[in-house]
Amino acid sequence: MVKIALDPTPYHSTHELLDFFDVAAAAGYDWLQLTPHPDLSPFFTHPRADADLLRRLRKRSADSGVGISSLLPVQRWSWPEENLRVAAVRNLKRVLQIAADLDVAVINTEFSGRPERAEESEAGFLRSVEELLPTIRSTGVRINIDPHPDDFVEDGLDAWRLIRGLDDPAFGFCYVASHTFHYGDRATTLLPELGDRLGAVYTADTFDHHRSHGLRYISNPPGNTARVHQHLRIGAGDVDWTELFTTLAATGFLAREDAIVCSNVFAEDETADETSRYQLDAIRRLIEEAGRTPSDPAATAGGDGR
Repeated sequence: MVKIALDPTPYHSTHELLDFFDVAAAAGYDWLQLTPHPDLSPFFTHPRADADLLRRLRKRSADSGVGISSLLPVQRWSWPEENLRVAAVRNLKRVLQIAADLDVAVINTEFSGRPERAEESEAGFLRSVEELLPTIRSTGVRINIDPHPDDFVEDGLDAWRLIRGLDDPAFGFCYVASHTFHYGDRATTLLPELGDRLGAVYTADTFDHHRSHGLRYISNPPGNTARVHQHLRIGAGDVDWTELFTTLAATGFLAREDAIVCSNVFAEDETADETSRYQLDAIRRLIEEAGRTPSDPAATAGGDGR
């Protein structure tokens, strides 16, 4: 059965790192995804954890009954500036070792390149993959990648083609529902093509920025390159949750023990406890309803992801 995990980012300003396990347990979760945090692995910098902190993390996890499903580092491993890319590789090698020391088999991350320098960013990404492979092999950790808005690859199909081209099962796809309209809004065709290379699905809602002839959001000056999306609670935006979970059920994702569904609502910190419980109930309901929906043969037939 798929792991349902909590992203504790809304609690970063109010709770200590070690307390996230108790927060997740109080909300009813069995799993926690550890995200960039000043005491563990901050954005873009070298991890801050030592052996003692990792020991305490393992103990709090065991005491609370909440496992660590995955780590989420964000590093500039596709950056077109070589010095920053090299630093990111060094940082990620340490993150991989931390994951292994915590008995965590999954890292979910982003490409972290630049869209205005896409060719250079892709070349940097491929160099980083080559340099990280020995550490990935030795730790046995799998890396799932999200084509994040404002990255050198944002379209979901293009990102899958790039990941597929690595021809290595150590790399998979992290599907973030709140990015679905930047991906191309193609869950029913893309997800079946990913197969078991789909490692994680994040559940937060967002509005479709393409609606109203592109005027759903108005940002100034006109024509600027800002990417706008939200991480709202399920049902507060335009994501078709029934379609998403029906597709996930049809592909077998929801029945896999190695698969992760992660709640990652960032826009409702003021009601974080209530929202975390709401998310868990909503995810469980969607999984249950998807299991009762007859599978659409077309959903598992593969295709070109368009």
